[in-house]
Formats: sequence, structure tokens, C-alpha cells
Amino acid sequence: MLHGSSSNGYHRLEQQREGRPRKRRGGSRFRASHFGQPPAPPCTEYDKAYFQAYSHIGIHEEMIKDHVRTSTYKAAIMQYQDSIAGKVVMDVGCGTGILAIFCALAGAKRVYAIDASDIAFQAIEIVKSNKLSDKVIVLHGRVEDVEVGEMVDVIVSEWMGYLLLYESMLPSVIFARDKWLKPGGLILPSHATLYMAPVTHSERYRQSIEFWRDVYGIDMSAMLPLAKQCAFEEPCVETITGENVLTWPSVVMNVDCYTVLVEELASVSAKYKFTSMMQAPLHGFAFWFDVEFDGPQNIHSNEHLQPLRSFSSDIVLHDPNKSKAIVLSTAPEDDPTHWQQTLIYFYDPIEVKQDQVVEGCITLSQSKENARFLNIRLQYSSGGRSFVKETVMR
Repeated sequence: MLHGSSSNGYHRLEQQREGRPRKRRGGSRFRASHFGQPPAPPCTEYDKAYFQAYSHIGIHEEMIKDHVRTSTYKAAIMQYQDSIAGKVVMDVGCGTGILAIFCALAGAKRVYAIDASDIAFQAIEIVKSNKLSDKVIVLHGRVEDVEVGEMVDVIVSEWMGYLLLYESMLPSVIFARDKWLKPGGLILPSHATLYMAPVTHSERYRQSIEFWRDVYGIDMSAMLPLAKQCAFEEPCVETITGENVLTWPSVVMNVDCYTVLVEELASVSAKYKFTSMMQAPLHGFAFWFDVEFDGPQNIHSNEHLQPLRSFSSDIVLHDPNKSKAIVLSTAPEDDPTHWQQTLIYFYDPIEVKQDQVVEGCITLSQSKENARFLNIRLQYSSGGRSFVKETVMR
């Protein structure tokens, strides 16, 4: 379920870390399966286009070459080798099959590798080339449509998109969990947290906007409104550094993959309040996420009772109880990943002073046009002025 976080996402020096397009780019806890398996959602034309995009080799090359991503998954699978060896595993959205193969090499009895894109045919050949056809069964189709004749002990999936929820792949993991995961089974990754923070990025603004004020001695400032719209109308996927961040990050949402429900992902809202640590122009907000690879035995039994949208807007400190969990971080101060960071820029910066408060509310909701898109509504106030920016991540 979604709830306030117990980690800050910005300093994880004590935690172990090893180390798409993203086409614009258990046990006794409540689970939907207790009340019957919901029907599979229809496969829309948007879904078909999404699966087709993942048939292209470039996407998979980018993900596999992301050393932080791939090595962290491998490290997590090996850390839980005792829970995988001799067990049945399901890889949801297997792509080339690399995570399924990691699980087979960790001693899995059988791995169901499922992907709806045509890359599944390459995965079959890769499995054959590595002499693992007796262990890894590649199924071409949506996880909502394929037939698997047994329950599984482990689910592994790399489902995260930009802004964590973009591409809406997590519902497929939830479907697999509720239909096939045995009580007390393992989900990798187990938890995810989305963060936001105010940022300053004068160089980006100069390159995209101020450039037009003097072009080879010609005044092209008439281009400024169009330049701002083209550069900043939609969220931008870029790499920033910790120097761009004006204050500590705040939690937008926390996902517990053992208990979260599909309907809870349709719309997520969180209030925030920041105090700037410096005087600088505020150009917008940056978003990033962490995922943790943790077992169900390490979850407090009453966490799922917390209200869905009572997110903490405070900056929370490192939780020493989670220090042993492997973490995949996309934070600005960590090693870069193919997810980078997602930035929502203002059309015009706001000058903020040290200790000036910036507060508001962020809402992320599935687009009615295409559930894999994200509607974003950002309300922000500072220095006695209030603003609203609405955009779509397509």
C-alpha cells in the first residue's frame, strides 16, 4: 500500500548499493486475491503500441548497459539466493530475459519469463544459447493473458518508469502477485519511494531561453514565448547534480509491492513544504525514486493500515532498520542511471531567498487518454504568489 516513507532518498551512505524509450521513456496481509482474481484489463491500441516499442533492440541495450540498474538487480537476486534456489520464479516483463537468467543461475527450479513484446522471441534464443531451456520458460504475451500452471515463490520485475509510475507497468506486477504468488512469497523489488525537491538550473534556462535574446547580434526575443513552451511544456528527463537541489527532498509516495492495490495508483496526491537553503532562482522541481529489495518478513505488520493519501510532507531521516536492504537509487547525488531525473520546469523562474518557504501540492494521475501516460498537476506558492502548472508525461 502507499504510505509515508521512512527513508530520505538523499543520503544512503550506510546502505548497500551495487552497482527506457522508456519511450519518453505476503503472508497474512490484505491482498485482492482474497476476494477473487479481478478480470484482466483489455489490451488497447495504446498497449499494442507500447509493446511494439519494446520490440526495438535500442531500448533493451540502454537498460542492460545501465550498470547501476542491472548490477543492482543481479546483486539482489544473489542476496536472496536462498529464497530462489529450488523455487519457482516469475519475471514480469522479461525483455531479453536477463533477470530470468540471473534467477536460473541462482538455482531457481523453474522461471517463467513473460513479455508481451516480440523481444520475447529473442529471449527464447538467448535462453537456448545459455543451455537454460530446461529451467527458463519464455511466454510471449501479457501477464494478464498467459497461462501458468502453478503458483510461484518469487516475482521479479523491472517495472519502474520515469516519475516511477510512468508507463503503468506496476499493475501487471500486482496482477501476477494476486494470481500466482504463494503466501509469504518474495517480490523483487519490494518497495519504491518517489521524491521531489525544488531545483535551480540557470545554465539550462540560458541554453534554452536566454539564447534567443541575442542571436549573432539579432534580437530574437519574439521567440521567447514559443521557446518556453517548447522547452518546458512537458516534463524533461535530464541528469542534474546535487548542486542543483535547493533543499532536502520530500516524499511524494511510497509503494509497498506486497500490499499495494491497482486502484490506489490511479491518482496520488501529496502536499509538500520546503525551506530553501540558499538564495537562487527557483526553476522548477526534480523527481527521482529509489527501490528497495527487501523480504516480506521485514515489513511492519500494520503498515498497510495507513491511509492511502496521508503522505508525510516532512523530510524524513534514514531508517537504520532498512540498512541491509539493497537499494537502487536514481537520486542526483548517486551514480547516473538511464532513468536520470524528471524535471518539471516553470516557464519563468522565481527568485527565492535563503530560508524562504516553497509549498504546495502535487497530483499524479493516470491519463484518461492513455493509462500509460501521467497527468501532472503541480500547485506551488512562494513569496506571497501562487501558481499552477498542469502537464502530461507522454
